[in-house]
Amino acid sequence: MLIKSFSSPIGHENGKIIMSRIIIANLKAKMYIIWSQMKARIQNTILIFSFLAFAVLISLSVANASKKSSDLKPVKDLIALDMPYDDGGNALLKWNVRSSDSSERVYKIYVSTVSESAGWLEAENFFADSKLSKDMPLPFWAWKSSANKHAVKIDAAKFFPELSSKTKIYFQLEEIAGENKILSPIISTTVRGNWFNLPRMNNLLFAMVLMIVFFWMVSHAKKKDLFIRRIAGLDAIDEAIGRATEMGKSIYYSPGIGTMSNMSTIASTSILGEVSKKIAKYDSAIKVPHFDPIVMSICKEIVKQSYLEAERPDSYRDDCNFFVSQDQFSYAASVDGMIHREQPAACFFIGYFMAESLLLAEVGATTGAIQIAGTDIESQLPFFFMACDYTLIGEELYAASAYLSRDPMLVSSLKVQDFGKMFVIVTATIGLILTTIGAIWNFDLLVKIANSFFEVY
Repeated sequence: MLIKSFSSPIGHENGKIIMSRIIIANLKAKMYIIWSQMKARIQNTILIFSFLAFAVLISLSVANASKKSSDLKPVKDLIALDMPYDDGGNALLKWNVRSSDSSERVYKIYVSTVSESAGWLEAENFFADSKLSKDMPLPFWAWKSSANKHAVKIDAAKFFPELSSKTKIYFQLEEIAGENKILSPIISTTVRGNWFNLPRMNNLLFAMVLMIVFFWMVSHAKKKDLFIRRIAGLDAIDEAIGRATEMGKSIYYSPGIGTMSNMSTIASTSILGEVSKKIAKYDSAIKVPHFDPIVMSICKEIVKQSYLEAERPDSYRDDCNFFVSQDQFSYAASVDGMIHREQPAACFFIGYFMAESLLLAEVGATTGAIQIAGTDIESQLPFFFMACDYTLIGEELYAASAYLSRDPMLVSSLKVQDFGKMFVIVTATIGLILTTIGAIWNFDLLVKIANSFFEVY
């Protein structure tokens, strides 16, 4: 039956199908075997190449490390000097920049005073491509900068407080590259203070110019009056004193609540002296209520001296300066009461004032008195503007003494101050122009010159 079934057409077709499936299965098996062999060979090849690459990297790193180690050579041109232009206690180390200097290497500086083999302290630690001579913060006229030299300032007094000019200081430089280190030969120096600070030559020149201008102004002021712009508040002093004399009333002068450490109080005492001279000449009465007893004692002598200079010592009354209170608002209330009762012809509020400024000026305004005020406290100026007839603003308060007395020395000092301000403005403008030009056109020299002249060292 089996042979018969194969010999039939249907059996013949089934036989072909079975044979084809057997052939395909054999081919798949052979291809799988071939692929497995190729895969194993590829993996072995990759493993071999990986091992070779790793070996090459290891050899390169070892070679690089050995090269770096062979590049490490001690710094033999290291020198130690006394730091110029200082007050003592600082040393200066210099050595040439080397081609191997980079941010991958580090320099360490050790300092000692014990001996050449003990007591070393680490003074500085920095990258090998930094601390150059051109980075030293000194002006061009006092320091020759260079990009080919290292220059390091060592504050030896910080490590050795009892350092003297006879103490020998030892230095040693260590270069570090990775885990490799090498030390330089040991060097030594002594340090001492210097008499002249050359970096501050610009300040000396500026001071000399001001002195020359001052003495020229003094000699010029003795020959003829120097021009000072008109200050309305000071010009009104004669009017206020004359009005009080005509009305036969007193004049109140308040120096404020400041002490003698306040600049405005000092300026007020100077103005009080000039006002007292005029009052003595007009034979009027002045009353000066005080907040501070020390200011009161000084003002007593100033007023007394003013009466003597005006040749009216008999008109001076010792009780014209009197103490009121050291409480701010008690002082204001007391002075307000006196002004309200006596109805003075003129009131001067010149000095250091705070919240009591409006209380005093407002009461004085209700009496119809001529009021002249002045202070350097910006927050109180608006109250004086509103309640007083004249107000001295800012530096007008300090210039009042020279304005009133016309003393050649005082006027000259005032003109020198103006010259100094003008000089600063002009030089600052020139420096700004030089710096701008240097920044735009990359003229580093202009920027360096401008920075050097206008920097305080």
